[in-house]
Parts: sequence; structure tokens; C-alpha cells
Amino acid sequence: MKKVALAYSGGLDTSIIISWLKENYSCDVVAVAVDVGQAEETAGLAQKAYSTGACDFHLIDAKEEFAADYLFPVLKAGAIYERDYLLGTSTARPLIARKQVEVALATGCDALAHGCTGKGNDQVRFELAYQALAPELKIVAPWREWDIVSREDAIDYASARGIHVPVTKKDPYSRDRNLWHLSHEGGPLEDPAFEPEASMFKLTVDPMDAPDMPENVTIGFEEGIPVSVNGVNLSPAKLVQTLNEIGGRHGVGRCDLVENRLIGIKSRGVYETPGGTLLVTALKALESITLDRDSAHEKERIATRYAELVYNGQWFAPLREAFDAFVNVLAENVTGSVTLKLYKGNAMVVGRKSPCSLYQQNLASFDMTGYDVTDSAGFIKLFGLQLRGRKRLAPFAVEDKAVSE
Repeated sequence: MKKVALAYSGGLDTSIIISWLKENYSCDVVAVAVDVGQAEETAGLAQKAYSTGACDFHLIDAKEEFAADYLFPVLKAGAIYERDYLLGTSTARPLIARKQVEVALATGCDALAHGCTGKGNDQVRFELAYQALAPELKIVAPWREWDIVSREDAIDYASARGIHVPVTKKDPYSRDRNLWHLSHEGGPLEDPAFEPEASMFKLTVDPMDAPDMPENVTIGFEEGIPVSVNGVNLSPAKLVQTLNEIGGRHGVGRCDLVENRLIGIKSRGVYETPGGTLLVTALKALESITLDRDSAHEKERIATRYAELVYNGQWFAPLREAFDAFVNVLAENVTGSVTLKLYKGNAMVVGRKSPCSLYQQNLASFDMTGYDVTDSAGFIKLFGLQLRGRKRLAPFAVEDKAVSE
């Protein structure tokens, strides 16, 4: 290898990888940072990358693309991994990998590198994307090569070389932040019985400290895509940021989850996804009046598989693209607005409306006017045909105890 493009965040792992690559491979390192909403974490990255040995640095603003082309398709599909994880990190990885590959090809790199550990899901997500987009480039995964075996070892490595890292042995959490969420892993959280410390949370207030007065927020959708908040049209990234602020101040969007990693290890993570939680809740409510029963039920089944594909790093798989086509057809009439009431960590649906609503108040009413109730008798008889046939083969037997009583 002569030149390596490194997916660079400025965190503990990638901060020491530049130095490690130069020491062990005598190669040039191009640091590629992709802004998917890390906020202040992107400040000073260029200076840090160059000071630790990078020959080139690229910072790419991909927030709008992340929201529009990655987050919103996942949202529209209803994809939630293991019923709770809203796929914040999983959805960002293929975009970061794509931008990294683009820079690598443009700058003449012959290899790609990442800072993912050998135990996690991210190594799969990055490398499957590399294989899909640039299979001719070599892949370097330092965590699978070096003799560093813990975050403490990595901190010592950085200290010995004068590399400043944004983590200490007193603050051992591994965090990943983007437009959609902030995740917390490692340290004391590795004990599943440990209650997270209040100081750990960054995006959401403690629900007990949230305002004592509820707040209503109305989210508008067009064909399954969120477009407005409280009647104001916003760009995709700005919309998510706005909802993060609103949901965060009411303590909405916390999730403490032990999930099943792709490689079979159970892992505990605590996630803050305030805006995403509001969007998922609102879209589900809108679909309840705009999707017919069979379509809604089939979408639920596909959502589970879609979530697995994203979680497992198969973003560029043909199956995910096929699922998108299915979801896009169903979403053609998912237009309207939903109002949520936020209070002490809760987001409650209090209203939904749509020009494409399938809800008919006269049919839903207890008033029987305009509905022939006698139609139900024949329907129920036909619906129970198989049950009656089965019982002819196995007559109902009354237990002896029941007879004696």
C-alpha cells in the first residue's frame, strides 16, 4: 500500500490509526471526515489530522444527503431493529463509506481503512460498502491487526505519542453522534444491570426535569416523507434538527437496549433519538388512516427484514432497493399531518388528518345507519367454514370433571 483513505472521526481509534498506519505500513494517509450531524465534533478535525500525520484531509458536509437519502427511506420503511433501535449508526455507515470511497478514488489511494473493532457491526457495514463500491481497493482494519486489546491500551498508545484524544479512563464511554441520534456504549454500561448516570445523556433532559406543561407539535408529511413542523416547511436536515430540539427538551427518545449484534454477541447500548422517535410515532399514526389493512400488515413484515438489512450492513443489496420500490408505492397516499403531545418523556398521538384518509366516520360510528348488519351473518358463517369442518373430524369432548359438576 502506498496511500490509504481513512474514515476519520477524530475519536480515540482513528486518532491513533493515522500514526499506526504510518509506523507499520510506511504509507501516506488521507483522512476523510463526513459530517452527518456530529455538531461540534467536526471542529478542529483538519488541524488534528495533519498534526497526527495525515498527508491530506477532506471534510464533507453530507447532512442533507444523510437525511433525505438515508434516514427518510429507513423511516418510510418503518425499519426498527429488534423493536427498539432506530438504526442511527447503521444508517450513517454506508453514506460515510461511499464518501470515503469517492475521495479515495479521486486522490489515487490504493487502500481503505476504518477504526472499527473486530467485535462490532461497523466493520461489516464499512467493508460491505467498500466491496460494493470499490472492490479493487485493499482494506485495512487495524483493530484486527495490532496488539492493542482495549480502550485503555489505545489511550496509553495515544499518550505515548502525544496525541490528544477526546476520551479518558475516567470517561470510558464509546459514543457515536449524528443527525439522528447519540449512542452510548462501553464502560459501566457493559453491566446490563447498571443504571445509566444522569450526566451521560447529552441530547435529552431527564424526563423528571422536563417542563411541567405539555407541548403539542404537528408534523406534516408528503408521500411518507416529513416536510414540515408546525406548518413551517423545512429541509430534511433542518427538520430533524428542529424535532431533536423539541423532543429533547421534553426527555423524549431515550432507549436502553441489549441488542443482538450480527456476529452473535449481545451488546448493550443506550440511545438518544428524540426527533426520530417523534417522526416514527407520527408516521405510524398517519399510516393508520391512509394504508389499507393488507398493505399495512405486509409493510410491517417487510419493515423487520428491511431493518435487518440495514443493521447488517447490506445497504447496497438489491433486496433493500426492491423493498424501497414497494414502500414508495404504498407511500403515494401517505400525505397529511399528525399532532403529538409531548410530556415528561412521552410522545402521544392526539390527532391525525389526511386528504387521502381511508377512515370513514359513518362506518366507524356505533350508528348503524347506512350499514346492513345482516351482511355480517353470511360473512361470519363463511369465515368459520374451516373451523366447522375441523370439528366434524374431531367432535367436541366434554371433560369428565365438567360432566360430574
